Amino acid sequence: MSRRKTERQLNLVICLLATRRFLTAREIRATVAGYAEAESATAFKRMFERDKKELRDSGIPIETGSADVWSDEEGYRISRADYELPAIELLPDEAAVLGLAARAWRYAALGDAAANAVLKLRAAGVPVDSDAAPGITPVLNTDEPAFLPLWQAIRDRRPVRFDYRKPGAEVTSRHLEPWGVVNVRGRWYVAGYDCDREAQRVFRLSRVTGEVTVLRSGPGVEVPEGVDVRSVVRAQRPEAERVARLRVRSDSGHELRRGALRILPGDGGPGEQRWDRVDYPYVDVAELVAAVARFGDRVVVEAPSEAREAMVEHLAAVAAREPEADEHEATVAGDAPVPRAGRGAASSEQLRRLLMLVPYALSHDVRVPEVAKHFGLNEKQVLKDLSLLWMCGLPGYTPGDLIDVDLDAAHSTGEIIIDNADTLAQPLRLTADEAASLIVGVGLLGELPGMAGSDALKRVGEKLRMAAEQGRNEQAGAVDRLVGAVGVRLDLSDETRELQRRCDDALSAGQRVHLRYLSGYVDEVTERDVDPMRLVVQDGHAFLEGWCRLRQDVRLFRLDRVLDMTVLPVSAEVPPRARRRDLRDGVLQLSDADTLVTLELEPAARWVTEEYVCTGVRELPDGRIRATLRTPAPVWVRRFALRLGPQARVVAPAELATRVREDARRALAAYG
Repeated sequence: MSRRKTERQLNLVICLLATRRFLTAREIRATVAGYAEAESATAFKRMFERDKKELRDSGIPIETGSADVWSDEEGYRISRADYELPAIELLPDEAAVLGLAARAWRYAALGDAAANAVLKLRAAGVPVDSDAAPGITPVLNTDEPAFLPLWQAIRDRRPVRFDYRKPGAEVTSRHLEPWGVVNVRGRWYVAGYDCDREAQRVFRLSRVTGEVTVLRSGPGVEVPEGVDVRSVVRAQRPEAERVARLRVRSDSGHELRRGALRILPGDGGPGEQRWDRVDYPYVDVAELVAAVARFGDRVVVEAPSEAREAMVEHLAAVAAREPEADEHEATVAGDAPVPRAGRGAASSEQLRRLLMLVPYALSHDVRVPEVAKHFGLNEKQVLKDLSLLWMCGLPGYTPGDLIDVDLDAAHSTGEIIIDNADTLAQPLRLTADEAASLIVGVGLLGELPGMAGSDALKRVGEKLRMAAEQGRNEQAGAVDRLVGAVGVRLDLSDETRELQRRCDDALSAGQRVHLRYLSGYVDEVTERDVDPMRLVVQDGHAFLEGWCRLRQDVRLFRLDRVLDMTVLPVSAEVPPRARRRDLRDGVLQLSDADTLVTLELEPAARWVTEEYVCTGVRELPDGRIRATLRTPAPVWVRRFALRLGPQARVVAPAELATRVREDARRALAAYG
């Protein structure tokens, strides 16, 4: 059924592109192959209405008009001016910028839209190189299921309804008029007007449970004039109001020291352990306890007394939590992750694919493996697409009307040879999603060192907007809404931006750098000599990827954890065997050799499954969760469990759970 539907819709597109006048529904039923299957006029009407809607949803502009000056009967056609991608001329620096912008979405929710936009541009002769290996790699991570429906709702100015779980609270239903989505420190938020609470609200996308429903009926969303979604989101973050006095061992608490208001060095003779006094700002006691507990007996709260008492209670709960009778070894809980469906699954996807493939194949030497790789298909599916294309063409459907595809060449050598397809020779114009994904990606490039204020960025953005706006006012409005409502600016400190600039200089000069680096797993500072390979921006953070001479392997260094950097007067020497990391699954690289850990989480700690990659998540009674994750550093789990306190317990491995209790008892002893 899906194949016949795709064939029918493709024949309809070819027919409406070839006609100069408006064709009535009766004429279409009589001439376009596939509609003869309709057994009655009513069945044809339902079939035709569905086809029109799906084609328009795919960005194909079917227009209506009077079929005859002597009658009022409605007719249909596709205007080439609205269908075809306008000519875009890019200079070499603009082509490089556009390739980078498309790479930003490569592993994210809009990866398909950006990749399809690049294919259309290439088919039109635009020299976009999205496969180059630049020294700077922007990566947008939008793996939250809520992102795409919210993107579509903002594009179409529609309200949404979804279920939302706040930390420590029950799931509630929300009815929202979305204004925009922004990325703040690697997390996506949507801001808008909460219709039930009659006030503006901010929601974190990872806490949306279930599906987001886009409400298609009722009035459209009107975004208040002058509203800045990023400012609305950032306003939700409270400022620190109180100061705690901490006693910190001299070789520990590095993260706390970086956020301290004041550090008073302690006294200590040779061979004695020195303890420093640290004034640390905090918002509430619970936040302070979580920040300090992970350091165990190396950090002690001295004041205020309420924070000290809360810390004792927190540690005592961990120390006293003995294993339950049904403890077991860590296993992967729940079902394995469901793989992303291939792009060839739906009839509409197959149609869009063919409309991109034909003009590209007519203007390029393209082969079956290349097409399969681009669309995430196997080669067998591509050959099926080509055999379907061979059955389509202009009404009449004689050999001279049908598209000619050399199926023998495709099967034997993989070469794709298409002829007699002049009607589809020009690529379909960019959809609002495709154009906006590239423009938003271009905006992200402005956050990278050496790119801010680039004239090429401005020129590319303007050319993409012009291509999207030409002849399609409704689409132009959708593109402008998306570009204005999706914010991906990086919230980097001045110090991190300066490090990013210096890393870029070292990368360009081919020089080695020396780092004092704070580990993300343990409270430890190491000295590293690194040969830079590229700069990466992902999850709201900036990274330096390079060959670490200490570990003799490729490593990613988060720049906000670099305590000091020195550019060495030595040329970088990256070994030939060094390979850049594949970032499709994020910065964290896990393997089967990592330790498998099972945590039991209270309802207030459900956020753990949002923040960390879990191999399995299983619901338990009373809103609790059993989550399983992998880690190359079990010592990190010990620190993490101390931070969570009574909100979680380590179920397995058993020896790790024992170590956590011992850590808590040692820390508790420091309070007397």
